[in-house]
Amino acid sequence: FKMCPGRVICKLLCSGEKEVDLAVQSAKAAFKIWSQMSGMERSRVMLEAARIIREQREEIATLETINNGKSIFEARVDIDISWQCLEYYAGLAGSLAGEHIQLPGGSFGYTRREPLGVCVGIGAWNYPFQIACWKSAPALACGNAMVFKPSPFTPVSVVRLAEIFTEAGVPKGLFNVVQGGAATGQFLCHHPDVAKISFTGSVPTGIKIMEMASKGIKPITLELGGKSPLIIFSDCALENAVNGALMANFLTQGEVCCNGTRVFVERKILDVFTKEVVKRTQKIKVGDPLLEDTRMGALINRPHLDRVQGFIKQAKEQGAEVLCGGDLYVPDDPKLKNGYYMRPCVLGNCTDDMTCVKEEIFGPVMSILPFDTEEEVVERANNTKFGLAGGVFTRDIQKAHRVVAALKAGMCFINNYNISPVELPFGGYKSSGFGRENGRAAIEYYSQLKTVCVEMGDVESVF
Repeated sequence: FKMCPGRVICKLLCSGEKEVDLAVQSAKAAFKIWSQMSGMERSRVMLEAARIIREQREEIATLETINNGKSIFEARVDIDISWQCLEYYAGLAGSLAGEHIQLPGGSFGYTRREPLGVCVGIGAWNYPFQIACWKSAPALACGNAMVFKPSPFTPVSVVRLAEIFTEAGVPKGLFNVVQGGAATGQFLCHHPDVAKISFTGSVPTGIKIMEMASKGIKPITLELGGKSPLIIFSDCALENAVNGALMANFLTQGEVCCNGTRVFVERKILDVFTKEVVKRTQKIKVGDPLLEDTRMGALINRPHLDRVQGFIKQAKEQGAEVLCGGDLYVPDDPKLKNGYYMRPCVLGNCTDDMTCVKEEIFGPVMSILPFDTEEEVVERANNTKFGLAGGVFTRDIQKAHRVVAALKAGMCFINNYNISPVELPFGGYKSSGFGRENGRAAIEYYSQLKTVCVEMGDVESVF
């Protein structure tokens, strides 16, 4: 593998209505086999898939780096989270059960937890392989089939996942991949044999998917955008808070939906915190993502790079100060000269009404805002249409729990940020979506309950 920035690495045909129907019908046939297997049988197959991913970690991570542009260091973490996700749901597959309820006179009722059928997963381009595992693992554990559409910007690594599932022994067609953009997504959402849709991406697209799903009364999971607050109190451990701010803004070139891009800093430590963040940000090594010491690779494509640059230009026009970065970066290696690189940016002198503070940039841009009181910062933190995540850095554990309880966000962090273990549910409030990925909570979104009432005596008629 070699990095070839700005060059085509492969060409794929977009799946039309015919191809989507073939994929769904194939998944539907596989579902009949998979759904009749015991949870333990499904578990063994999923554990084998996890083993293959773990064994091929380096190869898959390299593929993901070329697919997306993130550093190989980060891509390895993504692959580790992916096999861990499959292992976690393999562990749950054998324990999925309903309950037995005793009724009067020896009668009883019970519930069955049943799969939905063919589920659709629509992924984003920032974590292509990981998102596919986050969606497919609980779906398959519950006995469903899945048709997955990756982003057209990152079509490659999910195909490898499909091959791995086949190698592991899932029925042919159980995890199908279709390629394409909005039109392909529409065919999937409208297909009468699709039972559920899980989407990760932007709010505008999420709204359209919700509208399409409503036509068939299909359940959906939406994991959408964010403009999350990161609150730094003066009693924090400063070095830890700086590390948290970097983690909350610059992973995957800042292209992370739950990033804490509104960094609220208590005024007492504003100067010292800002100075340290700028110093650390300037040391981040940008460049060839396949090099071991690179910590920030290339943005996804030229239009997105231009969009992020436009946000920085607008921020300056509105009065923000670029404290570091924000400019295009051209690596010394001539082979990388056409890459979509920029230096990570820290903006100071920000106010809540600026566009860079209100709208999701989805790039390596941190906005720093001062605050004076806990009550004030909580109100400002919640003053957004988004509600995906939020973070607090403080040594006062009571204050930490008090603040996260007040934050209107689905994923909160105390003295860390962007840590997403597969054991914990992930999802948002408000315009950031609904439904949950990961944890036991995801089982609820990939299964349905059937109630059975059994009468042990004669029916008492009221007629």
